[in-house]
Amino acid sequence: MAVKSSRLSVANRNILVLSGEGPYFKNSSYYDGTMFDGGATKPLAPEAGDLPLAGLRLVDLRYRENGEHKPLLRPKRGAIPHLTSYTLESILLQQDWSFELLDLLHVWDGDQEPRTSPGVVFLSTTFICDRRTLTRAIDWVDERFAGSLLVLGGQYSNLKYDTIMREFPAVDIVVRGDGEDAIPLLLSALEGRGDLAAVPNLVVRTGTDTWKLTEHRYIDLDEHPSPRFGTEQRAVIPYESMRGCPFRCKFCSFPFASPKWRYKSARKIADDWARYHEVNGARHIRAMDSTFTVPPKRLTELMELLPSVNVTWEAYTRANVLRNEAVIESLAQANCATLSIGFESMSPKTLTLMNKQVRAEHNRRAHDLLSDGPIKYRTSFMVGYPGESPDDYELTHQFLLKEYTGHFMLSVFSMTDETMPVWADADELQLVVDDFDNPDDGWRHIGMDHLTARRLHTRTLDEVRLSNDRGVLLLWQTDYHTPMLPSQTLRTNLWAEKLVERLGMLPRDVPDVPRRLEAARDLLASLGELGVAVAETAVAGRGRAQR
Repeated sequence: MAVKSSRLSVANRNILVLSGEGPYFKNSSYYDGTMFDGGATKPLAPEAGDLPLAGLRLVDLRYRENGEHKPLLRPKRGAIPHLTSYTLESILLQQDWSFELLDLLHVWDGDQEPRTSPGVVFLSTTFICDRRTLTRAIDWVDERFAGSLLVLGGQYSNLKYDTIMREFPAVDIVVRGDGEDAIPLLLSALEGRGDLAAVPNLVVRTGTDTWKLTEHRYIDLDEHPSPRFGTEQRAVIPYESMRGCPFRCKFCSFPFASPKWRYKSARKIADDWARYHEVNGARHIRAMDSTFTVPPKRLTELMELLPSVNVTWEAYTRANVLRNEAVIESLAQANCATLSIGFESMSPKTLTLMNKQVRAEHNRRAHDLLSDGPIKYRTSFMVGYPGESPDDYELTHQFLLKEYTGHFMLSVFSMTDETMPVWADADELQLVVDDFDNPDDGWRHIGMDHLTARRLHTRTLDEVRLSNDRGVLLLWQTDYHTPMLPSQTLRTNLWAEKLVERLGMLPRDVPDVPRRLEAARDLLASLGELGVAVAETAVAGRGRAQR
């Protein structure tokens, strides 16, 4: 096999790694036209001129700590790299090549360029799930580095490598599946120190319309070293304890991109985390697996080992794992700080359509066990899953409105991912997409269409914001450090977030300016009871804001 020599300069041993989230992971348009716009700098009532509080901005809010007034909204300075970036970085640190990591958000935003010209570009497709987005990324690379070798890897290219090689001649190589062994051997082969045909897990272009596959192999996750970063200090580390997934939810293509489910032992996990703490100064681990709390035997062993490891951690779990108070207590004693759970729906019919293998009563039990407990939690829901009707969704709406406490996320079901198993049910569910280049702007199925789903989504978020004091949408907070009030309880922080959201949404919720200003005074009074005030330097119009 031979890579096109015109696209590779072996002398240029610089690698550019493009990895991160897709453009669809950016903040929701739900907050457009509110005080959350512009990094929370939009005034409460700019049309009101010099009236008191008219110029109030969310960034003007302060809390008192140790005798100092500090910003309530503290923007995060630099995101924690994603698991894919960490894994690639660890692999490349062991190679004799220079490399640069560039978050894909810079590709979508066009706000940052690479520092060097690479000979090889690695593009991760883990958070790319449609042709249109892949085209954007490849065009970005081709416009800047047309002479560089382009290597793809990640979930989307694992599933769609044949289509990609056929439709994107700029792509030279796809790494299918595990890259820990493949990437070092690939780099050696590109330097002339090995046979490309002997490198596992590759799809290699041999001509404009031809390509060949090399042998496919899985690594042993328990035997293979976990990512290492020398002695560099990293307070938070993303972690992967398994690949693949034992479940087959129809909205998720993850298990099909890595069909063989494999996982690290409890002992290896505990040893890895202890090493990250002792060598790298890690204080918190983000377990990024689709479900960290399976298999049950490993979870039991982890609950015995992790209490002695001096790090907190967060993970994804399934609701039916949280069976009783003893499980919650064991997780808390093992230093679990946060759990993320995909409830998805409270409709038995919808959960069955999803093949979720969790029942609505499991969701409710998990919620009740976690409420006001020692572990933070966040849950996610969907509206508009294929086959779901408005009556089906009403069960989710009523649960969020009348029962739910804590953080939640709610999204309109997206048709963007071309690799979801649900497409196999398209005929039965009468699923139709008007334009596959823009699938979320025109779809319908036997239950509802995209406009109905959006209307239901907005209705739930609005009603929960205004009527449920303890159910808090988790969306705008991701741009800021939390907890907002570091010395206060979780319950107090949730209430503070609720008040900030209500304040920030006043431009939409209360069109009448005098009523809006009056509502703002009431919300500021409630925030004042939590020790939150308006900064002395804040202005209202051209005058000073009232405290």
